[in-house]
Amino acid sequence: MIEIGAQVDLSHPPDRVWLALTDRELLGRWFAEADVADVPDRLVLHTAGLPGFDANVEVEVTERRVPELLTMRCDEAGRLTEVTCVVTATKQGCRLAIREVTTHGTWSAEQHDPREQQLRQALTVRLPAILDWLAFQQVDLRRGDAGMTAELPTIGALGEGPARARRRRRMVVAVLAGAVLVAGLAAWVILPGEPDSAAAPPPAAPSPAPSSSSVAAVAPTGTPRATPSGRPSRTAASATARPSRTPTAKPSPSLASVPAPPPLTANYRTDSSRLFGYTGEVVVANPGGAPVADWVVVVTLAEGSTFDDVDGADVERDGRTLTFTGSAVPAGGSKTFHFDVRDGRPNAREPEGCTVGGNPCAGV
Repeated sequence: MIEIGAQVDLSHPPDRVWLALTDRELLGRWFAEADVADVPDRLVLHTAGLPGFDANVEVEVTERRVPELLTMRCDEAGRLTEVTCVVTATKQGCRLAIREVTTHGTWSAEQHDPREQQLRQALTVRLPAILDWLAFQQVDLRRGDAGMTAELPTIGALGEGPARARRRRRMVVAVLAGAVLVAGLAAWVILPGEPDSAAAPPPAAPSPAPSSSSVAAVAPTGTPRATPSGRPSRTAASATARPSRTPTAKPSPSLASVPAPPPLTANYRTDSSRLFGYTGEVVVANPGGAPVADWVVVVTLAEGSTFDDVDGADVERDGRTLTFTGSAVPAGGSKTFHFDVRDGRPNAREPEGCTVGGNPCAGV
């Protein structure tokens, strides 16, 4: 038994992918033209001349579970195979896996690799382009009775759903509560306390300038000396009798001795590529020992690229700049989010930049 297989992650719902698998005209656009036979669930694929194929393939559908499973028996000039197509829903759309196994006969070494390459190219290039085209056909460009407009309707994550709106309201309330708490602490620190009558004696009345004799009556060590009249100088007595009440400053711990927590890190990769766009993945990691409540990842798209949808984060868009925020990252943990990008040019370029907290992301 020899097997050929390939799979692809698609940013389209399973129903749309199922339509591309079973509609005769659509199948001809991304894989091979097909003729429907007189018998139900039978057709002929015009594969003669394609890489890895010797002749046309007669197909009979043996099992069908919409939109999850399609099983077929194939006959290519006496070589018999079984083809299984499995569609699995994902957060970004769905995953399509196609597997072909020989049941009678085999492929030569010259046929196996080109045949598998033909299947992979059809799944990763032509099929996504057809699905994008189908999605565009379903966009309603009309806005009420105003006629056509050049502005496309907002779809996907550009319009916040109820759950995302609630999350954003909770985040705003938390930020405002934190601001009030910080302002209260700052006011408590800077407000003066109650006056201390013992620690702050009233200022002494100004005394006349001392004469030369009184100045000489005070020894350098502060010991009172007698004046010519035989009595101690009042100035010296007051200087020695009253201890100073000036508070002694206490050393405060140096802020430099407290190590700063390590910054968040982020890693970018292209999750899946297609003819007119791609899906990007960003993993935000917290290497520190305490959870981080707020994080910001900024992605700059290439010129000509447009943002489509996001999963796992909130987003604000400013031209080609996308600012992503999300829930807290636990100590030693991570958060992952995905975003879809469309581009009218084949082989769309990946983002020009990515930062987390102002630091560059890995992988860009």
